[in-house]
Amino acid sequence: MRRLLLSIVLLLGINLFAQGMNFVSKDPNSGKPMLLGYCNREAFSDSSFSWWYNSEYNMYELDTTALKDVGDKLAGVDIEIVMGTWCSDSRREVPRFYNILDYLHYPADKIKLLMVGRDKKGKSDETEGLNIEKVPTFIFYKDCEELGRIIEVPVESLEKDMDKILNGKP
Repeated sequence: MRRLLLSIVLLLGINLFAQGMNFVSKDPNSGKPMLLGYCNREAFSDSSFSWWYNSEYNMYELDTTALKDVGDKLAGVDIEIVMGTWCSDSRREVPRFYNILDYLHYPADKIKLLMVGRDKKGKSDETEGLNIEKVPTFIFYKDCEELGRIIEVPVESLEKDMDKILNGKP
């Protein structure tokens, strides 16, 4: 009986947590769907977002030379992505970034994906303390300390900027 009760509690908890993810709202400027709050990558499978996500992801040509040593340096690094589905820079850079992470076999559980509105806020106070001014913003952390950021567009390329951040040259 205890096992059944525990299973029910766990399933309810997972279901409640899942309901808080991938929240679709309406963009007040365009009237189109936009995501808000914490999401997971499955949010991009919705047809409102998959058309641009899949296109950018599939068309991006990786700079595998620049990524040669990046995979090893990502060990122990957490990444937070702050983006807006209404933002053209986010719609371009985030699928490309995921393409890079997939190439590097970076674990999905090490990524926090936060969707914001045009005011750079999520559903509640998720962006508090992150100092988000432009999106997308890719924040790299190691041992809870920020290593560096890629803000809006890369300086050189996503791959080269990642390498610099992971080498301590943000």
